[in-house]
Amino acid sequence: MAKMEFNFSKDLEKCDERRDFKGHGHLDVFNFPEGCSLGRGVFEPGWKWSNDVQPIAGTQTCEFPHTGYALKGTMVIQMDNGQQFKIRAGEVFYIPPGHDAWVEGNVACELLDFTGYGEYAKRNEEEKAA
Repeated sequence: MAKMEFNFSKDLEKCDERRDFKGHGHLDVFNFPEGCSLGRGVFEPGWKWSNDVQPIAGTQTCEFPHTGYALKGTMVIQMDNGQQFKIRAGEVFYIPPGHDAWVEGNVACELLDFTGYGEYAKRNEEEKAA
């Protein structure tokens, strides 16, 4: 039986997959063994989930939970119940499913997410062909 080798560490500049948003940024995905993945979202000024990801997701609001760390910038999260909170550079965060979000200010927001980016902003095969 052949021995499988896994890369257990990766360079943040060499992602396994890049997913472009409809506009204003992209998601870099890093895949690891046992179905684990890490996402680095780069959300440019003007990015808003309901404009830039909703057309890809096809849901009313984001249905993924997110647990991560903010590398830079500020993002505003608005839950389906109207509650709002901000994530700022240097903070760890948890965002439950059922939210919209947008970048605050003129600085790109960069987030590392350890739970919610495996399928996030993933285009279906029909969209990829278009």
